[in-house]
Amino acid sequence: MLSRKRNESAPRNAETSLIAHGTIIRGDVRFTGTLHLDGRIEGSVLGEGSSAVFTLSEHGQVQGEVRVPHAMINGQVTGDIYASERLELAAQARIVGDVRYNSLEMAAGAQVNGRMAHQGEDHVQRELPAPEVRSEAATA
Repeated sequence: MLSRKRNESAPRNAETSLIAHGTIIRGDVRFTGTLHLDGRIEGSVLGEGSSAVFTLSEHGQVQGEVRVPHAMINGQVTGDIYASERLELAAQARIVGDVRYNSLEMAAGAQVNGRMAHQGEDHVQRELPAPEVRSEAATA
């Protein structure tokens, strides 16, 4: 979506589902493979399997949580996003909710109204070492 190099590294799935512009789904959507959304989902989007890819076009909307390994967002999401592998936010992306990701690419113009947090594979926050304290005698 944002660069040619990334498209070559994105997981490729033979199974692709399309929810067309003008279609509204009320309820949770679970999928494997690739889901491309041009319409609207009022419920959670759940990608099953490590190679699941969710693509939200500039016309697409989700009102609910998105939990997928790989996501390419260029539309509107009102809800939290959890991308366990890679999250790409294109220029028209509008997110109202918290975002957790392992790897992030964000284009100029993308908007997030919420918290963004890196969530690595180990999910452990590491603390920085304490600053070095210098005595006055050492500086004189």
